[in-house]
Amino acid sequence: MAKKISIVIVSYNVRKLLDECLQSVKSALEGIDGEVFVVDNHSTDGTVKHLRQRHKDVRFIANTDNVGFARANNQAIRKSKAEYVLLLNPDTVVYEPTIKGCLDFMDAHPEAGGAGVRMLTRDGQPAPESRRAIPSPWVAMLKMLGFTRRYYMSNLPWDQPCQIEAISGAFCLLRRKALDQVGLLDEDFFMYGEDIDLSYRLLKGGWQNWYLPYDIVHYKGESTQKTSFRYVHTFYQAMLIFFRKHYNHLSFIFSLPIQAAIYFRALLALLQMLGQRLHHFIHPQHNDNP
Repeated sequence: MAKKISIVIVSYNVRKLLDECLQSVKSALEGIDGEVFVVDNHSTDGTVKHLRQRHKDVRFIANTDNVGFARANNQAIRKSKAEYVLLLNPDTVVYEPTIKGCLDFMDAHPEAGGAGVRMLTRDGQPAPESRRAIPSPWVAMLKMLGFTRRYYMSNLPWDQPCQIEAISGAFCLLRRKALDQVGLLDEDFFMYGEDIDLSYRLLKGGWQNWYLPYDIVHYKGESTQKTSFRYVHTFYQAMLIFFRKHYNHLSFIFSLPIQAAIYFRALLALLQMLGQRLHHFIHPQHNDNP
């Protein structure tokens, strides 16, 4: 008999955070017929060796290379059998009522293909990326110019279920039937962008995406070195992949400014990163200041 939910967590050198995440998941799964997969992308911090012993009921998949977020998730999704699939970041803590509340909502709303939740920062504030719009050329241009209200759907209330466009991959609950229809994560995305792409495909497939007022804590960025060249390159490359995949049909007049803006923002991010490193090199004593 198929289980109710399969939870998939992709990890990379976040052993301590993953341990905390798994403990919270076990509490949140109390009374629910679920299974948990951890796909480790060749961590060097002993993640699999140490946590496999601590969490014997978790199914670990140990990759010998870092195959990326989308491909790693797909590995576990293909092995899972449940009615729902939850993609969950390892740098999250799931509150006890969250999984049950989300499943009850999805059962009561068969038109819902996916759902996200209220992600809280370390300080307990709702994170704006809990609700997002699809970055159409107009929305993307506004966001890159600093006008983020439309992208983060800031008009929506925080304490009520609302239809949204893009679900965050940090907590992305998916109906198996919808996933079977629209397909798995696009492995052209190494990391970043795959959640927006899947959300867009769900909408185009006739499904609804929802924001639900259940909580998790998301230590956003804890597992990513955002000052690294690889992060900057991967993030903006994902933006280009999404735009070329879904909006390449637009006229040259619309597509060129968006792609130019993406390259420009990537260049600014790299220059800022290099400037910070140069400052630390010239003034190393500042690194020790609180």
